[in-house]
Amino acid sequence: MVDIRKTASAPAGASELFQLLRDGQPRTRTELADLVGVARSTVALRLDALMDLGLVAPVEDAISTGGRPSAQVALQTDTRLVLGVDIGASHLHVGLTDLSGTALADAFRDGLLVSAGPRTVLDAVVELATTVLAEAGRSAADLLAVGVGLPGPVEHSTGRPINPPIMPGWHGFDVPGYLHGHFGVPVLVDNDVNVMSVGERETAWPDVENLIFVKVATGIGAGIICNGELLRGADGVAGDIGHIRVASGEELLCRCGNVGCLEALASGPAVALKLQAAGHDAEDSRDVVDLVNRGDQDAVRAVRQAGRDVGEVLSACLSMMNPAVIVIGGSMALTGEHFIAGVREAVYSRSMPLATQHLQIVQSASGPDAGMLGASMLAIHHALSPESVDGMLAARVG
Repeated sequence: MVDIRKTASAPAGASELFQLLRDGQPRTRTELADLVGVARSTVALRLDALMDLGLVAPVEDAISTGGRPSAQVALQTDTRLVLGVDIGASHLHVGLTDLSGTALADAFRDGLLVSAGPRTVLDAVVELATTVLAEAGRSAADLLAVGVGLPGPVEHSTGRPINPPIMPGWHGFDVPGYLHGHFGVPVLVDNDVNVMSVGERETAWPDVENLIFVKVATGIGAGIICNGELLRGADGVAGDIGHIRVASGEELLCRCGNVGCLEALASGPAVALKLQAAGHDAEDSRDVVDLVNRGDQDAVRAVRQAGRDVGEVLSACLSMMNPAVIVIGGSMALTGEHFIAGVREAVYSRSMPLATQHLQIVQSASGPDAGMLGASMLAIHHALSPESVDGMLAARVG
């Protein structure tokens, strides 16, 4: 005899039902039946399928208005999990989050150079992931997906790095395939600043439809949220503002081979070079931040000017896109208001008042966790999409 709970029609409808529950709001079966327009018995079958996957679960009963209380169901956020991986130029941050994006455990490795190559770095990802899973008392069987942010251009359709300037040996490497071989779940890969923009918007600005996230660290890039969606562009390089020519850059040589790029003028290493020329012991962004935090006036002036240079480029972006919020992240944002004050100064002096009347220019609320949290959100959005839920339901039936 065929079990009607395992026919194809129930899983297909269950995916639609699940999308209503993704907001986390508990609902009764009657409410769901009214929203979907089907009988309560049909809703019950679809909920059974979703409960078997661990995606939804019963919650406390609704307040009774007389008679028997109505049972409610809601998204189950902690039964299944995702991994968020932030790979930087010289660091690795791996975090385990539930389906709401709440971090359960994380591990950080500083000094691991991305230039060491994909296998070395990705093996370290697997090692740290094993550590955080054990710390949370979970296993890889609990994972639904893995999200990864890389510090270079990524072909969105394949998740492979494309000619990344600071990542020798990574061009065309199958990052999703390599990690899938270890974890057995879908692996989503994107440029790190795109990932950060998604994470920042989800955690701090969920109601903002137009936002630019600017990462200023070893390099400079922007993630663009336009009409609520991440803007990647035709070839996935939208937001690559670090290689826009800036007048004050003169003939500074950039690692991309051109001269006068914003990155060669205002990135952390560029500011460190200026401070070295002034007699300071500064090799990278961390040294710059340390000097600013100690009140060194040369460092403060250099950081403020770097903010102006970034603001000059952003003023052009402002005229093109008219965002409501510009978020400054990356290691240079850790200099606090000094850098951001320079950005504001340039943006407000060079932009039309109409474009800036409601504009907010702020420091990242996610801070050093922006990349990891953003990668987690990338994984969550994929794992809970209608296509993914349909696939899980079909596998269950099969």
